[in-house]
Amino acid sequence: MSNAAVTLVDLKRKLTLPLLTLYGLGVTIGAGIYVLVGTTAARAGVYAPISFLIAAAVVAFTGFTYSELSTRHPVSAGEAAYVREGFNSNTLTLIVGLLVALSGIVSSAAVSIGAAAYLGEVVSLSPTLLTIAIILIVGVVAAWGILESVLIAAIFTVIEIAGLSLVIYFGVSAEPEILSKFDTLLPPFEGVVWGGIISASLLAFFAFVGFEDIANVAEEVIEPSKNMPRGIILTLVVATILYFLVVSVVVLVVPMEELAGSAAPLALVFGSAGSTASGIFRLIAIVATTNGVLIQIIMASRVIYGLSRQKSLPAFLSVVNPVTRTPLTATALIVALVLIFATLLPIAQLAEATSTIVLIVFSLVNLALIRLKMTGQQPIDGVFVVPLWVPVMGLVSSVALLMSGFLPIEADSP
Repeated sequence: MSNAAVTLVDLKRKLTLPLLTLYGLGVTIGAGIYVLVGTTAARAGVYAPISFLIAAAVVAFTGFTYSELSTRHPVSAGEAAYVREGFNSNTLTLIVGLLVALSGIVSSAAVSIGAAAYLGEVVSLSPTLLTIAIILIVGVVAAWGILESVLIAAIFTVIEIAGLSLVIYFGVSAEPEILSKFDTLLPPFEGVVWGGIISASLLAFFAFVGFEDIANVAEEVIEPSKNMPRGIILTLVVATILYFLVVSVVVLVVPMEELAGSAAPLALVFGSAGSTASGIFRLIAIVATTNGVLIQIIMASRVIYGLSRQKSLPAFLSVVNPVTRTPLTATALIVALVLIFATLLPIAQLAEATSTIVLIVFSLVNLALIRLKMTGQQPIDGVFVVPLWVPVMGLVSSVALLMSGFLPIEADSP
């Protein structure tokens, strides 16, 4: 079969709301909370949970922006399509699409390093070799098929949520008195303290990266006009609640000198509690982080596919295999790039780079919706609509958090 014939094969709508939400939760939860709590605590100290709430607030405004735009334009490479509609610029459209794909690549690289750190506590192999093995295995799964990939990701997501619940349970069980210490999580109104909290929010933001990936599987979602906004909002609500509880327990239970900078921070809860469940949790953490790698690779490949379909990239990148119904060429390209980044850069640098890229994209997406609303372009019936102030707040908060990354201020860990 020729390439021209293969490119006529479309992606298939197989994702229901539960699968879509689990997809979003899988990439969101697996993308940061299992690996970056320690690095965040190194900047914000015991006030790290507040950094996660600030990041959640930034994400919430943009989440509602995505909810409207994903129902206006339910296509792969969604952000690129939104920017094309808002700015009518092919160049800016391509830049945004490539930035989104790059965020998925860099995020996958970061989380694969975290997965290897957890796996390294069970398997005696070099971290680099483990990282490469994880990426290659996950790449094969991503190429298998969207339904199969997301079903596997959904199962992994349930497991990783159970893992976070286990952290909360064992943390409270080990030190029940922490329930009376939650008031210590409220920071004083001191500049140096809030400098550290805001600085840490950029890293905490990385833990929320993923919900926007939902927009890039829109062509594979059943009834996207209803299920896209619901999936985005449910993902953010569940993730925020879990994050706040988990981070609060961890910073109250684990000594700060052990927690700060740890590549496998949540496992420390079980070590400090002396629990025999430590091994079980490490297995769950391996599943959770691997799941994050899987879904980011799926997302990035769909962005490259979508850009190719929109004629912004070469046509061979939109080839859809008639058997797997997945874009195999785009998937192979993404896997190769993830391997390169994961073996060349450290996890903290990859995480901050991901956050910076995503915040730039968020700013442009919010600005695109502002322009659409101000030019009077009316959405068709059935589109989820938000008021103008929502994308305005999304733009302001995204730019503010992006600028915080250039602040040299860090708070001393209390």
